Amino acid sequence: MANSLSKVWFTPTRGASNWLWLSFFVVILDQATKALVVGAVKMKSSIELLPFLDIVYLENRGAAFSILHDAGGWQRWLFIVLALVVSVALMLWLRKIRSSEQLILAIGISLVLGGALGNVIDRVWHSYVIDFIYFHWKDWYFPAFNVADSAITIGAICLLIDAFLESGREKKKAAGERHVADGGR
Repeated sequence: MANSLSKVWFTPTRGASNWLWLSFFVVILDQATKALVVGAVKMKSSIELLPFLDIVYLENRGAAFSILHDAGGWQRWLFIVLALVVSVALMLWLRKIRSSEQLILAIGISLVLGGALGNVIDRVWHSYVIDFIYFHWKDWYFPAFNVADSAITIGAICLLIDAFLESGREKKKAAGERHVADGGR
């Protein structure tokens, strides 16, 4: 069975699904860091790493920036279903990528996928997401986040970069086609 699975997903003719290892790495790193935080920080209020960076233990029952954190519990299942649907869509999208020019797209999708799955594991196991990276400066505080959130953010930036690059490739291609249509003038 494992061999047949690898034939279906992990071959050069299956698009960029070879990048699923990056998603797996993000999930492992995310869960490992959360386990370390639970073991080392949960009973303490925080650990100061730098004057502007603390490691804390927070239970986020909502979405990004704790949106819907006090909605009564239904949001857990909404976020689980939403993350799983998005994850399937990302895996199918990843599988359809054929061009080596879309390396940044493949990396971005893989990072978002790994981050989404890392957080959905928390929601299934704990009913909340563990956040622990906490930036602050004087009276300014950025909401706490985790490795999965970081992967999603970096992945989204990769998707934006790819969109700009794709736009440039399309403009270049259209200009080349106009040049040929004009007889090379």
